Amino acid sequence: MTLTLTEQNYHNLWNESNQQTPPLVDPDAGSKKYFMPKLLGKGYNLDFALYPGCLLGIFNYQYREDVQIQWEEMNYPTVGFWVMLCGTICQSNGGVSDNRHNLILGSGMWQQGSATFREQPLVYIDLVLSQEWFTSFFANENRELPPALSFLIKNNDWQIPLCPKTNLAIERVAHEIIHCPYKKTTQRLFLQGKSQQLITSILTPIVAEQGKLKPLYQMKPTTLAQIYAARDVLRSRLENPPTVLELAQQVGLSVRTLHNGFQFLFATTIFNYLTEQRMILAVQQLREINQSVLEVANLVGYANPAKFAVAFKRKFGITPSECAQGKKIDRIALLELKPLLKLL
Repeated sequence: MTLTLTEQNYHNLWNESNQQTPPLVDPDAGSKKYFMPKLLGKGYNLDFALYPGCLLGIFNYQYREDVQIQWEEMNYPTVGFWVMLCGTICQSNGGVSDNRHNLILGSGMWQQGSATFREQPLVYIDLVLSQEWFTSFFANENRELPPALSFLIKNNDWQIPLCPKTNLAIERVAHEIIHCPYKKTTQRLFLQGKSQQLITSILTPIVAEQGKLKPLYQMKPTTLAQIYAARDVLRSRLENPPTVLELAQQVGLSVRTLHNGFQFLFATTIFNYLTEQRMILAVQQLREINQSVLEVANLVGYANPAKFAVAFKRKFGITPSECAQGKKIDRIALLELKPLLKLL
């Protein structure tokens, strides 16, 4: 059996469910947790407002039966990226989104159609971006969208969904998003970086197939100084870091330029740089200040001390407790974190 619903009826069911069971709101993380209508099945979806115009959704639910959602001809004003980790969605145009194929929804005019969700566990991520946010993130110096990505913005022209093959890089980032070890503001900062990494991982092979080469990234001296200023801000606020948007605004850069600048200068993402600095702080606190593992875990943004211990050992080759007792850190980790050489 297949339950067939119009898009409006489907949304009405969710709205009624939200009134009966209000979503759980976490303002620090910028998230809302919605519970699936019992008539449809069980599970939830977790939405994060990462930036104005950028929404991340994590879905984990199962329908009671196959559900087909039908829509009329419409204007789709956003750009969407879906990564399926478990389950299958079949579209009326023949496209299939599953653990081997992503789903890309460009903005533009959509023909009448439908999507069928199978009666099986569904776990997937979607990123919904406004045209303004998507264009500004990938804009060139003239604030224009590169031609290689123009197919995603059709405005009043017809648009079709794409189902490109997934790869290990996309799967890895998707799993990191779903299993984020952080909470509150730190969680939001982590998801901001990972979401942009996910978009890049999805679009890179598509652009490569079009024969487009990414130009060498270059920075003006003033931009260089602003990137270093952002680095200094992060170093001074390890316990309570700003969001990427706040950091970009503070130093007078766009989010895109800030991300590209960190990759260019430090060969890492903003979040990974912050994590690296926090690990340095963790070693200092464990060895010099003699704080407990729990205190240090909280200080460097881990709500779960066990997850902090796992991350610490993965980074340094020893546990936080062993570090506090004076055990030497793995030599490779020392070479990677040169600022620690004079401390250990």
